[in-house]
This record gives sequence, structure tokens and C-alpha cells, in this order.
Amino acid sequence: MAKLTFFGSTDGVTGSMYLLETNHARVLLECGLFQGVKEDEDSNRAPFPFDIKTINAVVLSHAHLDHTGRIPKLIKDGYQGPVFMTRPTNELLEIMLKDAAYLSMRDAEWENKRRRRSDKEEVEPLYTMDDVDIALRQFEGIPYNVKREVAEGITVTYHDAGHILGSAIVEIDIKEGGQTRKLVFSGDLGNSYAALLRDPVKLHQADVVLLESTYGDRNHKPLQETLDEFRDVIHQANENGGNVLIPAFAVGRTQEIIFYLGELYQKGELNHQAVFLDSPMAIAATEVYHRYQNVFNEEDELAIRQTRSGTLHSYLPVLRYSRTTEESMAINKINNGAIIIAGSGMCDGGRIRHHLKHNLWRRSAHVMIVGYQVHGTPGRALVDGAKTLRIVGEDIAVNAKIHTLGGFSAHAGQQQLLDWAANFKKANPAIYLVHGEDEAKDILQQKLREAGMSATIGRTKEMISI
Repeated sequence: MAKLTFFGSTDGVTGSMYLLETNHARVLLECGLFQGVKEDEDSNRAPFPFDIKTINAVVLSHAHLDHTGRIPKLIKDGYQGPVFMTRPTNELLEIMLKDAAYLSMRDAEWENKRRRRSDKEEVEPLYTMDDVDIALRQFEGIPYNVKREVAEGITVTYHDAGHILGSAIVEIDIKEGGQTRKLVFSGDLGNSYAALLRDPVKLHQADVVLLESTYGDRNHKPLQETLDEFRDVIHQANENGGNVLIPAFAVGRTQEIIFYLGELYQKGELNHQAVFLDSPMAIAATEVYHRYQNVFNEEDELAIRQTRSGTLHSYLPVLRYSRTTEESMAINKINNGAIIIAGSGMCDGGRIRHHLKHNLWRRSAHVMIVGYQVHGTPGRALVDGAKTLRIVGEDIAVNAKIHTLGGFSAHAGQQQLLDWAANFKKANPAIYLVHGEDEAKDILQQKLREAGMSATIGRTKEMISI
């Protein structure tokens, strides 16, 4: 009988990792970074809790680093086998892992300067650019809906999860002892109301389901209310002449915002406002989205393809890419009429900090918060009504209007999770809840049980039979 052990994404929403074992093979499902607090860095650096050299294959659901970010370390520590993912994930992951390596190398350099002054032992980055380059050679992309044997007796089929480009629900068939058992891992399920991507595929058969529960405790604000507020902010800025700053995550949220701005442009509602995408990583990710528009939902793909070049860029022709530092700095000379999309999404790094420094004190400026803001981040401080914000060593007055738009989310809300899980009801699988805070998992478990479905909360290092 196959066994599955939970090694991550059980005490929160990061560090996703599960080990599937049969008598003939061992497959690692996900290999994500722990993120959020300083102690997580120690968890990321810790030795893996299994013999790496016995792993036959690694299977990933999508590109976000909480699901993939320790892959270069796994390979650096000795893994030599294939790493499977969808083809768009393959392209996005190269961008994201190189950015993670750059940040890890930079942070290690800064930390070592401090340690040298204190005559302390220096630290190494979690991994380097060279480590990422080596890892990329072991990546293999698989199309959606194609069965692929990844190890002896273990077959994987990817289905569109609608979360970010290339995200997948992972269907795993396990043949052992003359029987076939089916494990379904939801990955991160998308919000069916979001732009560009398709709704998560509905599956009906499984013996065991791993279900994410990020928003297991609540539903999202209706998207139309958020889009109305989004349009109103753009109109206000156009009327009072101020710039609009949009801190946005490079993969997923940025492309969604570009699409919604494109809708306003196509309706003639952007007037003379220019849009700047000021993030090399987000630009690279947007270009990947261009190449895989065939996996967009039909309605949005049709709207985009009817434009001059049939891309997101031509859907929003006033969009300008700012790749270099000099181009980014030039934007700061613009006092009004600019919509600036820049990273990071929580204002705790990246080029958005410099745009905040030059605009936050202006009463005509607007800051549009379009993603979740973790406690302790500058973005959360703005949401909570901070009067000043320390940016690049300077205290900046918060005179700009701060708008928190709560309806944008790449994750399924509670009812969407319940509806997706209900498709398995006839098969009556064992459902294990993962990838959620304790309250979210507790509430979702109760809701599933009320709907007549089995639901258990996965625990760290727990081993279950499949």
C-alpha cells in the first residue's frame, strides 16, 4: 500500500512538500520555501527530512515559491532526477528562481558584511544563480491532460487549476499490487471570477484528495464591486491630476491588473493616462503570459486577440515597460497622469519603494492595494492607516489616498472550495486539508463535514495510507 507523508504546508500556507512512497518508487510532491518570519530561514536551510538520493522524481503544481522555492537546494544537496511541471510553469519558474537566488545572494552579502565586523562565521546563500542554472537542466514540462509515468507505477496528469499561468491540479494514479489508487492534489485552486485564466477543472474520482484551504474561512468580496472601485480610483486620479501607484506581485496579479486597465482603455476611460510596468521580473512574466494565451479563458482571449497584435500589450497600448534603473528613475519626474505598477506586492522591497517616496506625500496621489498584506510589512501599515512610512531611510508623510481593493484574489474562496470538493462526493474520498492557517482549516473542515464529506486536517510528519 502506498504511503504519503506531510512535510510542509501543514502549519500555515508555505513550505508545501509531500512524499509519496510505494514498494517501487518515491516521488516528492512540491518542494516549497517556508516564508513569513525569520525562523523560516532556518527551516529552509535545514537538511531535508528524507534520503534525497532515493527520490525518483519531483512533481510540482505551479511556479509560486512556497511550492517550488527549495528545488535548487534539493538538487544542490544531491537530487539528480527529473522535476516535472507544466510547460508555462517551466518558463515562469526560471524567472522566479533566478530572482530568489539573486535576493538570497544579496542578503548573504549584506549579512556577511555585518558578521565580518563582529568576527563571526560567514553564511552562504540558500542557493546561487549557478545552482539555479544546474536545476533548470532537470526540469521537464508536461502539457495539460497528458498522462505521464514519472516513476515506476506512478502516473501524473496535470489539469488546469486557474490560479496563475500554468498552475495545475495534480492527478496521480498509483499502481501497486495489482490495484490502482488515485491521489488528487488540488495545488492552489484559482478564483473562478478572476481575469484571463480558466476555471479550475472539476474532477470526480479519487481515493485521497489533498485540498488547499487558504480561504477556507471566508468568501471573497464580489469582483464587480472591486472593479467598480478600481475604475473610480482611476477616474479620481484623472480628475485631480495625481499619479496612481499599484504595488503588485510580478506573476498573476500584475497581468490581471494590466487586463483590467486594458478594459478601461478599450472603453475610452483611461483618457491621457500613461501606464508604466516598472519591474523586470513582472515584464518577463508578462511576456510568458503572451506566449501562452492559448490557455486563457475564451472570452478574455478573444477580447485580446481582436487588438492590433493580439497581446496584452496591444490590449493596453499605453503600457510602457521600464526595464532599466534609469527608466525607473525617469518615472519619478512625472508628477501626474501616470499609473505605475511596480513590485513588490507588499511594498517591502523592489522599485515601488522609490515611487512611494516620490508620491506618498502628495495629496493628489493614489495608492491602490490589490493584494494581501502581511502584518509587519509597509503595505500593511498603509492599509492600517499609518500617518508616516519610513522608506529608504526617510520618514515620508502619508498624504496620498490609500485604496484597499479586497476582491482581487488568485485563490478560490470558501464556497468555491466547497463546490470543487463536492464533485468527489459520490466517490467519497478521504479529504486532507493543507495549505491554510489553523482557523481557515478548522472552518472548512466543519463546512465539508456538514456537506457530508470526509475531512481531516493534515499534520506535519503525519503518514497516511493511500
